[in-house]
Amino acid sequence: MKQVKLKLNPAKSYQTIEGFGASGAWWAQFVGGWPDETRREIMRLLYHKEHGLGMQIYRYNLGGGSKESGNGRFDNLNRKASSFLKADSDDYDWSRDAEAVWCMKEAVANGADEVVLFVNSPPERWTKSGLTKGKYFLCANLPRKNELKFTTYMLDVTEHFLAQGLPVKVLSPINEPFGPWIDKLAGQEGCHYRAHGVRRLLRLFAREMDKRPVLDGMMLSGAEMNDLRYMNKTYTRAVLGDKTVRTRVDGIDVHGYVLKPLAWRKSKDVKRRFRKWMNRKYPGQPIRMSEWTEMQGGRDYGMQSALTLANEVWEDLTIMDVVSWQKWIAVSEVDYSDGLIYVDQEKQTYDIPKRYYAYGQFTKFVPRGAQRIEIKGVPDELQAVAFNCGTHTAVIFINHTSSAMAISLGNGSAQLIETNEEKSLHRSEIDLAGFSIAAKSVNTVVIRA
Repeated sequence: MKQVKLKLNPAKSYQTIEGFGASGAWWAQFVGGWPDETRREIMRLLYHKEHGLGMQIYRYNLGGGSKESGNGRFDNLNRKASSFLKADSDDYDWSRDAEAVWCMKEAVANGADEVVLFVNSPPERWTKSGLTKGKYFLCANLPRKNELKFTTYMLDVTEHFLAQGLPVKVLSPINEPFGPWIDKLAGQEGCHYRAHGVRRLLRLFAREMDKRPVLDGMMLSGAEMNDLRYMNKTYTRAVLGDKTVRTRVDGIDVHGYVLKPLAWRKSKDVKRRFRKWMNRKYPGQPIRMSEWTEMQGGRDYGMQSALTLANEVWEDLTIMDVVSWQKWIAVSEVDYSDGLIYVDQEKQTYDIPKRYYAYGQFTKFVPRGAQRIEIKGVPDELQAVAFNCGTHTAVIFINHTSSAMAISLGNGSAQLIETNEEKSLHRSEIDLAGFSIAAKSVNTVVIRA
């Protein structure tokens, strides 16, 4: 077995990491009502630093009220989302969505230090269609006359959560604005906006936030486009090209749903082109990956899906220089290759796929504030990314091949954490002068400072 000799170059650095996270949409509203021991264990597995993944970011879905009204077509009823707004007045019912709010609070209790409030659709009583989805393709569903009402509502909810001690730091009032959000097609809440509508609404949010001292320092995110191939530049210009919006937006949030059957070029090329465009048009502005999941049917508990996830994180970190990465979704009850944890909703039990442990290779050892540094000599058949984490250096290796690899990374001792078919975040002591990583594996080398 030929040894691959690599070298770290801390003198050359890249982006600073803001954190890793996941979405609480579509599962927290039932998991939060499960027996106490089970629900607490699931939240520990996701957010506790020692017992679980140690994620820092929790995305809470502020719903449009389809759950309370029962309106709209939803094949999966878990995708109906609650609103705190009462149907017959502008008053709020803070007892709603109690299970999902419990999960958010438990995530924070376990170590999450950033909550993102995101909206798929404004409250349905203010939409043109009277639904949390539109009636007509590519038609905006929030009338201009109701934009201030929606803004006020979301800021009121934010202040309510802040008063409860929750670290709400980011508001995302617009989600995938170019999506086909019409009732006959969409299986979830959603709202279409044109690019100028995105700019206008975010400008309104920025101005209204300035009137509330308690929201000083809070940021907005946008435009959360769902596919990097289409319309991203148009919507990015709408967000980053406005001076008022830029007072509350310090980068661009994107989703990574590049559908393989429709891809006309490799995902690496799409990401590389977008990063180059950002560097040219908006130098210094960070990119955040706020949603990604493998678009693949069927539950995958094994290493193939784990390697797919690890590859996606690696690409985003090294090609787009993302400063944060958030998984959609954390928990799944469906037959799809998505959740970090699978659950049986009827039995109220859970299982952990290898995908969970592959994500843990990043979340557990790359803390907020870590800085990506150069690693030299990496061959094409190996993926590697390195971080200066202050107390340690973390180097993550992804081996997609069917053969083990011998690695040399200097001198001294270190800890190797391995995830492969046989091991899950398994720790061992190694000599940096010569160690091996298994076939089809994700590995982290932790070098103590």
